[in-house]
Order: sequence, then C-alpha cells, then structure tokens
Amino acid sequence: MSGIRLSGSGLTREFDSGVGVHGIGLDVQAGQVHALVGLNGAGKTTLLRLLLGMLRPDAGTVRIDGHDLPHLDAAGWARVGHLVGPPLAYPELTVRANLSVAARLHGVPSPRIDRMVAAALSEFDLDRYADVRARVLSEGNRRRVGLAGALQHNPDVIVLDEPTSTLDPAGVILLRERLLREADRGAGILVSSHHLDEVARIAERITVVNHGRLIGTLDPHGTDIERAFFALVHNDDTERTR
Repeated sequence: MSGIRLSGSGLTREFDSGVGVHGIGLDVQAGQVHALVGLNGAGKTTLLRLLLGMLRPDAGTVRIDGHDLPHLDAAGWARVGHLVGPPLAYPELTVRANLSVAARLHGVPSPRIDRMVAAALSEFDLDRYADVRARVLSEGNRRRVGLAGALQHNPDVIVLDEPTSTLDPAGVILLRERLLREADRGAGILVSSHHLDEVARIAERITVVNHGRLIGTLDPHGTDIERAFFALVHNDDTERTR
C-alpha cells in the first residue's frame, strides 16, 4: 500500500524547562504500524499531541492524509481515532452512552450508532458493563472503553499513547489483533510505548526518541531489540555530554 497517512516535519515545541521536542520529522504510511519508543520523559507524548493538534508547535508542520492540520475539516477529523492521555470516559455515563458519545464526536450518522456501539461492546468484551457507569470500572476496563471509542468508527489514522497501559493480557492480545486488522485495511497507525517486546509483534517500523529528538530506528525482527534500544539511548546520551 502507498501513501502517507500522517506526517510531521520540523516539529519543535520547547517548554520553559527546556524539555520538549526539537525538529522532529516523522511519516506514518498507510497500512503500517509505526511504533515510537523511548524512556519516560523522552518526548513521545508531546510529539503525539503536536501531531494531533493538541499542542501548537513553535515550528514545523503536520499533515493528515495530505491536508495541513490547521485546515483539516470535520470530515477529515472523522477519519482520525486517537487515545492520548486518560481514556475518554465520562464518569457518570454508562459504557454504552460513552461509546455513543464517542461515535457522535467522530461524525457517525445516528442510524449507524447503535449497531456500531453494540459491535464495539462485543469486540472489547464490555457487554457485561454496557449499562454500568464508567466511574466504577477498573482502570483496565476504562482503558478498554477508551480504545473502543477511538477505534469503533474504523479510522484511517490511528494515534495511541501507551495503549496497553493497565490492560490485562487478554486485553493486550485483543488490541494487538485489532491494530493488525486495521493496518491490513489500510489505516496508518502510530503507537507510542515502552514495551519493546509488544510493539515488535505488530510494528513494521520502530523509531527511537531521546531527549526530544529522533535518534535512530530498531529492527522489529531483531534478535535482541532491548539491547539495541539501550545502546542507541546510551550512545546518544554520551554524545550529548561531550
């Protein structure tokens, strides 16, 4: 499959403390899972927020399916699914109502919503919680609700920040299989994680971030991906202190 679903060029956002991201360029191809890995504080979440317009860059541009981010219309945003930060789960609404709200926010026509929500409840094993208020769910099940809401409309651009955080093993496998299906369908998927073994199972490209800069890539089929990751980070840290 060809085509770039999501791209950032020269993205820079610096905070008063000096941390941030510095001149990052990144492409996410259609039909590809692209993983972003780095230590805590490396800048992964900041980069994802810039790519989704949650933060404004000091410099650089973002394009989604060929459209500059500031000019992306409602129809363009309806093709995006993301979960960055806490799951979108209104605590006083039921799980079913939360998914219905998420569908409406993504521009799903009303006649399709009930069927879509029912399918999401089933796929993410949330049927038993359909009429339970989100505030009483475990963290793992709130994560499932957030992922279901981000993915139920079959978006063409998917951005997920640490999506397996708080998921149990069954949830991790469920998400893995869903993302692979979405890539097969042609979606461009960007996932940040610090679980190298997990992203290696699904990613075609793995990009390493350190101190707000891209410092290299990893082979998802490599024999010792963890060693390669820490070698990249160590070498970059050493160069920075010279």
